[in-house]
Amino acid sequence: MATTSDIRNGLCISYNNDIYKVIEFLHVKPGKGPAFVRTKLKSVTNGKVIDNTFPAGRKIDDVRVETHKFQYLYNDGEFYHFMNEQDYTQIRLLPSALDSPDLMKEGEVVTIIINSEDNMPLSVDMPASVILEVIHAEPGVKGNTATNATKPATVESGAIVNVPLFINEGDKIKVETTKGTYQERIKE
Repeated sequence: MATTSDIRNGLCISYNNDIYKVIEFLHVKPGKGPAFVRTKLKSVTNGKVIDNTFPAGRKIDDVRVETHKFQYLYNDGEFYHFMNEQDYTQIRLLPSALDSPDLMKEGEVVTIIINSEDNMPLSVDMPASVILEVIHAEPGVKGNTATNATKPATVESGAIVNVPLFINEGDKIKVETTKGTYQERIKE
């Protein structure tokens, strides 16, 4: 049994007969009235995101979880297939268990959170950023670096990312996985 002071990003809790993962949280201590914790929770069963406010000091039911490194193998159209890097067992997950499945490329190593009690996968944590190659973009023009104008570009995983005008096909870019936004061009 934990309290609201134990809330952190990635914590899995049991709430309203479901298991939720804390995406965002904010401890608020207003000038008048009691303190509280404002959270954004994502259901690990159906992917629905809810906003919830807990009074400070309230007891919450945390779920015991284990984390394991898995390698993303392929998507068969319905499920995403992963292989455990230690014992080579394979699991398959629905797209709702993934935060940004369109940014994963084959061979990517992710962290899968598994419920310790029933060995069910709860969610997939991607790296903070991934490096992807641009496979389609309108041609860039030299000198288009002064403005913040962007254009859509398709990357090798199939996702569409807004990139600056100077990005061309074949360039490798770093994409932030939480928001799916362009960070920088990678020079090799």
